[in-house]
Amino acid sequence: MENISIRPVRPDERAAVAGLRWEWLVENGSEDLGEPDDFVRHFVAWAGENARTHHCTVVVRDDRVIGMAWLAVVQRVPTPRSPRRASGDLQCVYVVPEARDGGLGGRLIRAVLDGARELGLERVTVHSSSRAVPAYARSGFEESPRLLQARVARA
Repeated sequence: MENISIRPVRPDERAAVAGLRWEWLVENGSEDLGEPDDFVRHFVAWAGENARTHHCTVVVRDDRVIGMAWLAVVQRVPTPRSPRRASGDLQCVYVVPEARDGGLGGRLIRAVLDGARELGLERVTVHSSSRAVPAYARSGFEESPRLLQARVARA
């Protein structure tokens, strides 16, 4: 059996997570990405600066980070009954190609949702590729007729 763990990222693993993000971008056809080393430096700094609002969960096989998912936590406007409200957005879920289709993505998503429950979040949203929709559905995500989006900037 493989030595797999799913847990919060450690600060010394942020560069490996940056490498996964780079792989994701390349795999999805991004061009003109610049230099990988520059990106890794920027990403590691960004992850440290945003650790309070952006929680990274990783999949580790032996000592290698092979998957990641980010939960961006957003504070919501209070109500009299809920003075401390927050919701989350699941972002950048990625498992290396050679480790896909074995259930690790689903385990990763469920771990992030468990963490969201521990944080007391009201809900978690995700913007998904059509290929990944079934994995999210198996983990409890549902389509919402009330969720709308407006693009305000070019991604």
